[in-house]
Amino acid sequence: MRVLKKVLVWLVGSALVLAAVVWVFQKQVGTALLQRVAHANVGRNIIPTLPDGLHVALCGTGSPFPDPTRAGPCTAIIAGDRLFVVDAGEGSARNMGYMGLPLGKMEALLLTHFHSDHIDGLGPFMLQHWGMATATAPLPIYGPAGVEQVVDGFRAAYMLDYGYRVKHHSEKVMPSGGSGGKGMPFALPSAGQGDTVVVLDDQGLKITAFRVNHAPIEPAVGYRFDYKGRSVVISGDTIPTPSLVAAAQGADILVHEALQPTLVKILESEFAGKNMGNLAHVMQDILNYHTTPEQAAAQANTAQVKQLVFNHIVPPLPVKFAYPAFVGDAAKFFGGPITVGEDGMLFTLPANSTAIDKKRLM
Repeated sequence: MRVLKKVLVWLVGSALVLAAVVWVFQKQVGTALLQRVAHANVGRNIIPTLPDGLHVALCGTGSPFPDPTRAGPCTAIIAGDRLFVVDAGEGSARNMGYMGLPLGKMEALLLTHFHSDHIDGLGPFMLQHWGMATATAPLPIYGPAGVEQVVDGFRAAYMLDYGYRVKHHSEKVMPSGGSGGKGMPFALPSAGQGDTVVVLDDQGLKITAFRVNHAPIEPAVGYRFDYKGRSVVISGDTIPTPSLVAAAQGADILVHEALQPTLVKILESEFAGKNMGNLAHVMQDILNYHTTPEQAAAQANTAQVKQLVFNHIVPPLPVKFAYPAFVGDAAKFFGGPITVGEDGMLFTLPANSTAIDKKRLM
């Protein structure tokens, strides 16, 4: 016991001495730590370390609800060495930096629709694409009809900022021709004439947009990515719809929005009980243009996809302990793996394989 006591006293004393040394040399220690962090993160780019194939990076799995663990809707797709982003929710551009996905390497951004939570992060995406890559052309931003109005509005809002940066850093560093974004609209077939349009078909990568039902929001689309025998589908916001099932046939991963009505009704009751009738009404309204986890699972089963990943999580889930309550009975409708998406997740689909690997980037 005496020996143990001496050891404990020595350990406590050593810890106190170390703490005192760190406190005295706090500036030097802090500077050294920041140097290490900068060395590890400045210019970080994980794309060259990934195997050839399709990769799905969840840069934002949240919704309009405040959620400290989730940025707004955003999914990054890496096909080979090419980087694309679907939707630009608030905070998602920052997450991409944390994940080692440099926005200067982004080839294009695609929007599913123009609800605020899917576009309110556009400013940082356009700015970082410009500044990080010394871009000489605006960021291409694809979407259904109306995308030009959205992009032009953001460009107008940032016009003074663009001027400041060119003047301060010079045309050589921030070429004025590379600022902002360029809306790239695509036309969906007329009702009854089909539900899909090919947005890009190049170097083995095919991106197909398909109509979804998010009424009264119109137009609204999802996207399918096909590359070297692998496929990923992103639903966008929608109720269950045959066009999504058709587009998702045989896909390796279906990234599908999900709203759990049982949990949303808790919020509705709280808002009503605190005389916040307008928000209680909103909680009722959102039930009719989203998909429940069970419905998404049924669609995944019908489409015979390999894995189902939930994003656009409604309502916020403050702890993982609440995940089963959110997922509900989804497993009764889909026998494959089901994942509640979290910011920072990366799914890797090696080319011409059936493997699907998952890890975290943040």
